[in-house]
Amino acid sequence: MRSRTLPYLLIAPASLLLAVLFLWPLVQTAFLAFRAPGPLGVDVWSLAHVRRMVSDFDFHTALFNTLGLVVVVVPLQFILALTMASMLRHIRAGRSLVLWIWSIPLGISDLAAGLVWLAILSERGYLNTVLHAVGIISGPRSWLTYETPGVLFAAIVATELWRATAIVLVILVAGLDMIPREYAEAAEVFGATPWQRFRRITLPLLRPSIQTALILRTVLAFEMFATVIAIGGRNFPVLASKAYNWQYFDQNTGVAAAYALVIMGAAIGATLVYLRLLRSPEQAR
Repeated sequence: MRSRTLPYLLIAPASLLLAVLFLWPLVQTAFLAFRAPGPLGVDVWSLAHVRRMVSDFDFHTALFNTLGLVVVVVPLQFILALTMASMLRHIRAGRSLVLWIWSIPLGISDLAAGLVWLAILSERGYLNTVLHAVGIISGPRSWLTYETPGVLFAAIVATELWRATAIVLVILVAGLDMIPREYAEAAEVFGATPWQRFRRITLPLLRPSIQTALILRTVLAFEMFATVIAIGGRNFPVLASKAYNWQYFDQNTGVAAAYALVIMGAAIGATLVYLRLLRSPEQAR
C-alpha cells in the first residue's frame, strides 16, 4: 500500500505549489474578466469586459502581431538552434567555450536586449551612422515608426532571435548529448547517409527535447512584452502590451484580465498541440 501512495506523496509538494502559484491566480483572473458591476452595484457574471476587449480598436492588430511573431520567431529559433546544436556536436576542441559564447544572451534581459537593438535602429543609432558614412543615405532615417510596420516586425524578430535562441539551443544540446553515438555509427556502417542518420535516428530520439523546447519558447513568445515595448512602444501593439496598458493606464483590471486569458488560452492550446504531435512512442501507449 505504501509503495502505491509513495509517488503521489512525492509529487504532492510540487502539485500544491503549482496550485497556489498557477491555479489560484487563474481563478482570480477569470473572476476579474467575467465579473462586472450590475444594475444594483453588485458584481454579476458578465461578458462586458470581453466585449470591450474585442471592440478595442487595437485588439485585432495586437492579436495578429502576436500570432505573427509566434509563427515566425519560434520556427526560426528552432531551426537555428538545431543547426547550431548539430554543429556543436561535431566540435572536438573548444566545445565548451563555443557553447558558453553562444549562451551569453541567456544572461540578457528582454528589456536590455530591446534597448540594445533600439540603439542600433534609432534615428541616431549605429545603423544610420554606418549607412551615412558609406553614402547610402544622406541623413538620419526613422526605421521604427508606425509608418514602417514591416521594419518594426523584422527588428523585433531579429532581437528575439539574438536574445532567446540560446534557450532552445541549451535544451537541444542536452538532448543530443543523451543520444548514444553508437546508433549513428551503426547506421553509417550499413550505408546510411548523414541526412538519413539525422532524419531517422537523431530527430526521433530528440523528440522529447524538441517538445520541451518548443513548448517553453512558444509560451514565452505569447508573453512577449519588454522587447516589443523597447523597440516599438505603442506603434506595435501585442496582447501583453495591451493588457499592460489597460491595467496601468486605463485602470481597467477586467479588460486586462480578459487579455491575460486570451494569452493563456493561446499558450495552452499551442502546448496541447505540441504534446499531441510530438509525443514519443512511450507517451502514445
